Amino acid sequence: MQQASLAISWRNLSPAVSWTQLQTGGVTRFFMVPAALQMVINHPKAATTDFSRLKYIIYGAAPIPLELLRECIKVFGAQFLQAYGMTETTGTVVMLPPEDHDPNGTPRMRAAGKPLPGVELKIVDEAGNEVPTGEVGEIITRSSNNMISYWNLPEATAKTMSADGWVRTGDAGYMDEDGYLFIHDRVKDMIISGGENVYPAEVESAIYGHPAIAEVAVIGIPDDKWGEAVKAVCVPKPGAEIDEADVIAWARERIAGFKVPKSIDVIAALPRNASGKILRKDLRAPYWEGRERQVN
Repeated sequence: MQQASLAISWRNLSPAVSWTQLQTGGVTRFFMVPAALQMVINHPKAATTDFSRLKYIIYGAAPIPLELLRECIKVFGAQFLQAYGMTETTGTVVMLPPEDHDPNGTPRMRAAGKPLPGVELKIVDEAGNEVPTGEVGEIITRSSNNMISYWNLPEATAKTMSADGWVRTGDAGYMDEDGYLFIHDRVKDMIISGGENVYPAEVESAIYGHPAIAEVAVIGIPDDKWGEAVKAVCVPKPGAEIDEADVIAWARERIAGFKVPKSIDVIAALPRNASGKILRKDLRAPYWEGRERQVN
């Protein structure tokens, strides 16, 4: 049988063809965003589907909670690779190989991986100066695959690219002493509460394993005392009820106190774009309505 490689859209998980391809062994490797992976493992058919023909699963495009990744490794039994890149880099620039994926969970599983051959990475501050190892800043990258410019958009190009070819990714992260890249979140999604930086993806990862929660998104909302307050917007698992105090207590056991949500909203489904990324701006909008700035 000819082996197939497939990128399965998160919006195409319900048609029978997707499950048929997986069950018959027609698909041996695919790319999927974390939102789609979660839909697959939560689908009733997942428990009875034979995934043994799957060899590799590549994931990326959004942060993945460690607990979700561990569940996926257990359900699929395949080799996992994380890919990090963007349109401006014409694809993947960093990859986390299968050997760094441990079913028991390790700190390295939170990494995006190491730069591919020919790719340079730096972590810089707001002024563009490289920061020390382990310190969080914006990720910039340079390689022969980087774009030349945005078509007919010189100002946007100047904001994104330096004269010597470095592309600003808009992502916040750090490099460890072994050269692994760890991504916190989009710079624009960072919450500043009482002068402390809070990255939504870290808080979401801490909350994700709560037994009543199927999905979670974290946003910053206006707060007269702290500037911004951390809020978690949660989707309950079928038949479950979410208790605000219980979720807050759960998070407090796993992350620093200033990162713990001050409040919880419960909704039926999270807004997402076509690639499955959470639209935090849509969740934030009602709380910032009528304000001149989207930060406080």
